[in-house]
Amino acid sequence: MSSSSSRASAAPPSLAIHIRDLRKTYASKGAQPKIHALKGIDLDIARGKFFGLLGPNGAGKSTCINILAGLVLKDAGRVNLWGFDADANARQARVSIGVMPQEINIDPFFTPLEMLEQQAGLYGVPAARRRSREILHAIGLMPQAQAYARALSGGMKRRLLLGKAMVHQPPILVLDEPTAGVDIELRQHLWELIRALNRQGVTIVLTTHYLEEAQALCDEIAIIHQGEVIACDATETLLQRIDQKTLLVRPQTKLSAVPPALARNPRLQADLRPDGQLALRYNPHQLSAQDALDALKAATITIADVSVEGSELEQVFLQLTRSGG
Repeated sequence: MSSSSSRASAAPPSLAIHIRDLRKTYASKGAQPKIHALKGIDLDIARGKFFGLLGPNGAGKSTCINILAGLVLKDAGRVNLWGFDADANARQARVSIGVMPQEINIDPFFTPLEMLEQQAGLYGVPAARRRSREILHAIGLMPQAQAYARALSGGMKRRLLLGKAMVHQPPILVLDEPTAGVDIELRQHLWELIRALNRQGVTIVLTTHYLEEAQALCDEIAIIHQGEVIACDATETLLQRIDQKTLLVRPQTKLSAVPPALARNPRLQADLRPDGQLALRYNPHQLSAQDALDALKAATITIADVSVEGSELEQVFLQLTRSGG
């Protein structure tokens, strides 16, 4: 599926999303104080990017997405979608974006085909230009086209949410935790579909708690913490900010203590885990993984298995959110 041909005559903008000084505060409720959800964030997302928007729970990600979708009113700031100012050209901005929400919000008494047709009608897509069946085929729901939504599995409902976001062929797709709670097979199917859309030129904005996915999929990543953008860069550049890695080594022979040769190494922090694994922490800017493995060899430890604790992006994420950037 490609972006709408109605925009083909105009030269596409260099920026799919342009945000400046975006602010949102939720009023206090009873004893609960005001919540400063967004404290003046700036973001530029180039056309055609696969962009990750990450942050802890309550960081402001959902508020930002809901403002882009027109579901939440901002207090201040400027939002530009596909070259359209969201205030001055609200209609054009709205049709430039499709949002797949985290919550499953579909009518159980409609069929998938009826739902896509209804959604297309809400966006003013003429009947002759609707691609409901094509979308159902793309998301793997054509066999269920005439089934009531209440009979669909949780994974099918998630795919249907993606289909609803695609009905007006927006050049920007925002996916809010699209694979939360789905099995590995469905997750892979969704990513194949989303990668294909991105290759066709659709700009993808992804929020996810699966940091390995963000690392594998996203060209660029922004990390939001306490309503502020604390990092925004190419994924590879962010990964270079890691100042500590942990190798988990399972020795061939069970250890009773950390070998003295490792304990004395000034560039390694070694400890023995209760499960028998040996954890080696080191600064990747001062020591390579090969150096750490050489230290094990020098300590006459035979390795049965070795892995890295957590994804590299997870380590960056924790490092930045703990330090506030």
